[in-house]
Amino acid sequence: MSRLAEEKDPEILRKAVDLLERHNRVLSKKLAAVLRELERTRAELAAATGNAVKGQLRLEALEQQLANLTKQIFGTSSEKRADEEQADAGAEGEDKDKDEKKKQRGHGPKEQPKLPVVEVKHELDEADKVCPECGGGLDEMKGQYEEHEEIDVLPLRFVRKRHLRQKYACNCGGHIETALGPDKLCPGARYSINFAIYVAISKYCDHLPLERQVRMMARDGLDVTSQTLWDQIEQLAWVVETVMPRLHAYVLGHPVVGGDETTWELMGKKVGQGKSWYVWVLRTDDAVYYALRGSRSAETAKELLQTFVGVLMCDGYNAYLSLSRQYPLVVLAHCWTHVRREFVEIEKSFPTPCREIILLIGQLYAIERRCPVGPDGDALRAELRGTESRAVVEKIVAWFYQTVPAESWGSATQRLPVNAPEGPKSVGALAGGAVGDAAATVG
Repeated sequence: MSRLAEEKDPEILRKAVDLLERHNRVLSKKLAAVLRELERTRAELAAATGNAVKGQLRLEALEQQLANLTKQIFGTSSEKRADEEQADAGAEGEDKDKDEKKKQRGHGPKEQPKLPVVEVKHELDEADKVCPECGGGLDEMKGQYEEHEEIDVLPLRFVRKRHLRQKYACNCGGHIETALGPDKLCPGARYSINFAIYVAISKYCDHLPLERQVRMMARDGLDVTSQTLWDQIEQLAWVVETVMPRLHAYVLGHPVVGGDETTWELMGKKVGQGKSWYVWVLRTDDAVYYALRGSRSAETAKELLQTFVGVLMCDGYNAYLSLSRQYPLVVLAHCWTHVRREFVEIEKSFPTPCREIILLIGQLYAIERRCPVGPDGDALRAELRGTESRAVVEKIVAWFYQTVPAESWGSATQRLPVNAPEGPKSVGALAGGAVGDAAATVG
């Protein structure tokens, strides 16, 4: 919401308002349907006193669903509760006081560890190598420099690279050999592989249309058409397609894999109209595999993950639960955010147990916040996850065994990512969540 508040482009703001209005219309229809069902349930409850208990549970579930839909339409997007917001405000106040004490004028240079270093040596002109005191010559002080850094840019240049492939002949005159040239996307290609990669990155990572790239290249002396640039992308796509199966196998070869899926609207269709496709993503620390499919069903999950053995980090979507039931070697480790969200939504109906589990999950978040970004933070995070986070997860597992069987949750627990009647594995799926690889083995 803060990013939208800072947006100045009228077109982006108009699209955002249009999207929010369509989303609210959809939620309003759902809200009206829930209200109608709520009224029917109340009438049934009044008419059938023999089913009072069952009707009351159904009524509570509908009222909870109504409250959730109302919150989606009229409430804030934050999932923080009042006590958490007060705690965060207190922490921010303490941090602000510390920052004010340390406040200095100006700011230091930002480190740029990813940039290569180019050393440039500066020397005096011959006329300046004279001492102004005695008129003698100035000698160079070996290894003594006055240093400073600046960020500079090396201009992009397009060149015609002429490759000279050396020929070799035998003294017998029976054979001539020619040195190999550079690899090509296709035989006889005029443009290099690096050129094709540059065009593809500019288009798909930097969102530069091909016609705009044509004009940019013309300013640097390269006369090319958008069709030529498209030909390079098409040739590059054929090469990349051969890598996809190997990338898929490489990702599934890791012991811990993150999985998710999201809608992919078809071009030419308005949002919410027509059939949507789905982008599935499987990722590890050093690789990401994307797959575009026409469904987000359990069969699609099986197609993409049937050869996987290990821990799958995911949300509570039923396709993953079905996959884990069919393939016991796929251990689910649910994201703590999704697990926590389910308890936040039913907290009004079950305040005491929900508050207990939400506070326990909050301890995991507090541990993660102590780890800074970067290599030092990664090492500290791994250490804390194996000690402090693991201890908290064990408390959550104990809470689950003690609380869930004894509590009359009604229909509220049907949405929790638990595979009854698989008991211990279900608790592992619930309590082995998103503290990463170390805590994912709990359960």
